[in-house]
Amino acid sequence: MYAQNLRQALVRPRFLGSWWPPRAAVYLLANGVTGLLALLAVLPLFVVGVLLSVLVVGIPLLAGLALIGVPAAGLERWFLRLIDGRPLRHGHRVPPRPGLTSWLRTRYTEPSTWQELGFAALLMLVLWPVDLFAVTLGVTVPVALLATPVLFGTLGDAEQVNVLKAYVVTSWPQAFTASAAGLVALVVCAYGIGLLAAARGALSRAILSPPGGWLDQQVVELARSRVRLVDAFEAERGRIERDLHDGAQQRLVALTMMLGLARLDTPAGPLADQLSRAHDEAGLALVQLRELIRGIHPPLLTDFGLEAAVTDLATRSAVRIDVGFAVTQRFPRSVESAAFFVVSEALANLAKHAGADRGEITGGYSGGNLTIEVSDNGRGGADIGAGTGLIGLADRVSVVGGRLSLSSPVGGPTRLVVEIPCQALPDCE
Repeated sequence: MYAQNLRQALVRPRFLGSWWPPRAAVYLLANGVTGLLALLAVLPLFVVGVLLSVLVVGIPLLAGLALIGVPAAGLERWFLRLIDGRPLRHGHRVPPRPGLTSWLRTRYTEPSTWQELGFAALLMLVLWPVDLFAVTLGVTVPVALLATPVLFGTLGDAEQVNVLKAYVVTSWPQAFTASAAGLVALVVCAYGIGLLAAARGALSRAILSPPGGWLDQQVVELARSRVRLVDAFEAERGRIERDLHDGAQQRLVALTMMLGLARLDTPAGPLADQLSRAHDEAGLALVQLRELIRGIHPPLLTDFGLEAAVTDLATRSAVRIDVGFAVTQRFPRSVESAAFFVVSEALANLAKHAGADRGEITGGYSGGNLTIEVSDNGRGGADIGAGTGLIGLADRVSVVGGRLSLSSPVGGPTRLVVEIPCQALPDCE
């Protein structure tokens, strides 16, 4: 029988005939053994670390022991499935970069690590003896009482049986009385182990639940799913770009060359004119396809990074744009893509709606924040909610965890600022 909570199963009549009592006993036994083994492993290492801390070399060992709660909590979440069907999620953050250093920095700076360390200390110092004692008592007492007639019969009527070192049986009536008491003890111990397991599971859930409760867990999961969707979107866009570049563009190039050769080989006349127009149209289609590919994800952004791509946008703008944007780092593909297209759309709006004759792009990367500012000397009056596409830019920035702010009083100037918290890629810093 599977239930969401052992405490609900305890009040059901079928509890004694279900698998819940042995599952509760296994849960307590597993935790007791885990706590004992953890204590035997950690105690000597802790003593050595304290003694060697005078020579400094023990400090890394003590720091490493602070992470003992991570595997201990992981085992507890796995054991808890025996008595509670609800998942107990962890509150660990995903390290911003690959590698051991980033993982350690993340673990030591998040609350969940210290919650789990507190749980491991409680398990090693208090809980494991209670768990093992409860299982030992709950199993041996009923078994010993129920087995009294068997032991008495095996030893013979002339012998006596000392049950649990506390009750001497010298006759068959006493043996059957002890056996009947064993049935009562079996029921009492089954419920006792179940209640203790339920309380034990509730305590573990209270200690190990992520800070903030269920709502914060949902927010974290939504943020993670958003990141996964952005990564999947970027991967799909890259695939489309490659397919267009390696497939449709190459076919258009071949078609343009074939039409050009046919045009040269055809004598003057209506057919030659038709081929000439077809050749020109194929050339225009090829130009548009190249612009489409560039718009999907420009090769300059992929190969040389955000600074080069932004500079190229400024160079191709219909309005004079001064560039003071200096970023030597590379960033995750989703961040670079969002920043590039925000700048691209901002420059397009500047040329179409601002009435400006000059603009400027500034910004940089500092303190884990990528900042880009696009300003112009136009008429101003831009509004994010006025249907100019700025709300789409704000949404695009928010997908990667950033924010967009706009200052555009009537008469100008207009300033659009994008801030994206992110980590530069380690091989490009």
